[in-house]
Amino acid sequence: MNHGRLQTHSGLDSLFAPSSIAVVGASDQPGSVGGAVFANLRAAGFSGRLSAVNRKRGTVRGEAAFGSLADLPETPDLVVVCTPAATVPTLIRDCGERGVGGIIVISAGFREAGAVGRELDAELLAARREFPRMRVIGPNCLGVLRPASRLNASFSPVMPRPGRLTFLSQSGALCTAILDWSIEREIGFATCVSVGNMADVGMGDLIDYFADDDQTEALLLYIEGLDDAEHFLSAAKACSQRKPVIAYKAGRFAESSLAAASHTGAIASVDAVYDVALRHAGVERVNSIEELFDCARLLVGQSHAPGDRLAIVTNAGGPGVMASDAWLALGGPLAKLTGETIASLGDALPPSWSHGNPVDVLGDATVERFQKAIDLVLKDPNVDALLVILTPQTMTEPARIAEAVVAARQRTQKSVVASWIGGPAVQSGRALLRDAAVPVYDFPEEAVSALNHLVSSARMRRAAMSNRMTSPQTAEGSRAVTTPLITPDRLASWRAELADTNGLLGEVRSKSLLADYGIPIVPTRVAHAAAEAVSQADQLGYPVVLKILSPDISHKTDVGGVVLNVANADGVRASYATMLERVSQRSPHARIEGVAVQRMISATRGVELLLGMTRDPLFGPVLLLGAGGVTAELQKDSVLELPPFDDHAVDRMLRSLRLFPLLEGYRGRPGVNLDLVRDVVARFAQLVQDFPELATAEINPLLATADNVVALDARMISSNKTSSP
Repeated sequence: MNHGRLQTHSGLDSLFAPSSIAVVGASDQPGSVGGAVFANLRAAGFSGRLSAVNRKRGTVRGEAAFGSLADLPETPDLVVVCTPAATVPTLIRDCGERGVGGIIVISAGFREAGAVGRELDAELLAARREFPRMRVIGPNCLGVLRPASRLNASFSPVMPRPGRLTFLSQSGALCTAILDWSIEREIGFATCVSVGNMADVGMGDLIDYFADDDQTEALLLYIEGLDDAEHFLSAAKACSQRKPVIAYKAGRFAESSLAAASHTGAIASVDAVYDVALRHAGVERVNSIEELFDCARLLVGQSHAPGDRLAIVTNAGGPGVMASDAWLALGGPLAKLTGETIASLGDALPPSWSHGNPVDVLGDATVERFQKAIDLVLKDPNVDALLVILTPQTMTEPARIAEAVVAARQRTQKSVVASWIGGPAVQSGRALLRDAAVPVYDFPEEAVSALNHLVSSARMRRAAMSNRMTSPQTAEGSRAVTTPLITPDRLASWRAELADTNGLLGEVRSKSLLADYGIPIVPTRVAHAAAEAVSQADQLGYPVVLKILSPDISHKTDVGGVVLNVANADGVRASYATMLERVSQRSPHARIEGVAVQRMISATRGVELLLGMTRDPLFGPVLLLGAGGVTAELQKDSVLELPPFDDHAVDRMLRSLRLFPLLEGYRGRPGVNLDLVRDVVARFAQLVQDFPELATAEINPLLATADNVVALDARMISSNKTSSP
């Protein structure tokens, strides 16, 4: 849902590069938002025409004020609205009639304030639609800051120093905290935008705009949720091919109504889906605000994408080992120094140096020893990035060694980061590094984490450039499926059945639908009495499996609703009665529709997989492939994917699994038929795209062997109603 947002990009220059501004609600009253915004614009030194609009006062802060927008002698490019929410829809129309290009609505009291606020939100949008060329940021936002342009159209008392980072935040309070933080750490910003409720201008619009902004080298995002995921992802994907986009997504844990209804629903959580969506868009995700701004330090002045072969130079062995452990744990390789570099370091360092990477120059290292080691390591062709770690020891000169690091960085195209560990003793060195835009961290793990995120971001940008641009909600296609897998008549018949069902398409019907798509299934019969079960078992052949059929039972094994390897008719009779009694005790209110009987298939020479889909309300169908069986959630070996579900996506999913070596064949154990697995995944993907009515669909287990791939159990839920757990 996009709240009626109009997908145009005109008018944003009025928001970020205005030549004239009017503040509606500007005031002398202490503590007023309008007074703070007007004062901030003046204090920042905005060079254009600045007007105060206040219908009750003739002057504001010693300057003539105007009673209304209509009284202004000229039409401002930007209007900042700071009046009560009830006045805003009318002011939007007033701005539109004057030809105003951009509006920032600071005022709160809209959809975040309940039913009355939602009505005002709708009125605001209706007024906005009357003027397609006008753009609105907010409502309920902090505002906009553009330091190089001396623009502080916000009520933040802090004006950051100019820089090359743009920060887009869905939290105004967080924005003020980050701005204050940036002053202490001397991080500069090109732009800071508090987006508020995003009634009009959303994250996608802003990413599109700043992708083309010459002042912006990288984007930092704080995201709580998205109204228009399709626009966000397409904008982020286009931007990330040119500039790093780093995001912190808050709200990582949210319950889903489908989580208890299937393994897929439980595994494909809201947060996990965001993970794969952001990866698709080339956005590097961090897990804390601290990590976000650790990355910010590294992005400042970073003119190239770093490689991942890290070298470490340190005057303390312990922190060097800690840094290398952290890097290896993140999957990064330590640089293997050449023999020539090792020999040169041996000539320059005391005999007791570490003779490898990390390069320990020892606690009594002079400036000259540090400098020689840094220069030699940076010249090594196997090194992509360098971390210099300093601890304050008796012979240490933190400031002079910092100068050596700055000089070395100026002579190389490789990434150089620093960690000056300590307090007052190293502050002068930290200050020198910050002034020279060398990223410096209190602890080496912070430096390593930030460098890893930047390497990952660069890797994703390269991958994104090699893939075609595809919207996740409009993408088509699956693996090598060039002809329809189902006839139009059968498609229509199944759609009618899904429309009539009470939500759950049980095992038997789910398997029937899979079979229509050419996915091999285990034939399953339904019995309503023990004698009927025996008759069907006799026809199928022993041994057999008995499974309870109920729309109210999601996981049959949890209630004792599965009996395996039943060897004969007597076993069927006994198991039938025992299973029904056990299920009635453990799930007394469940409706029982019968018992499924199917031939027992041994999994000893195969691999049980889980193949599922859940339909995310923002991102559409999400495919899941992973380790299957009753312990699917415990094994935590699964991968998610968004459309397009093509050859590359299916292969990437398979190779991402920890159990992939088992699928290929491991230590004499034969592998499975991977071509058949790929074909089944492709057919399943086509099925879920053909039926948008399906909220979730799952094959578990999907048994893969060297000769065959077969669906042993299946479950589907249509979106008109979810079943009870």
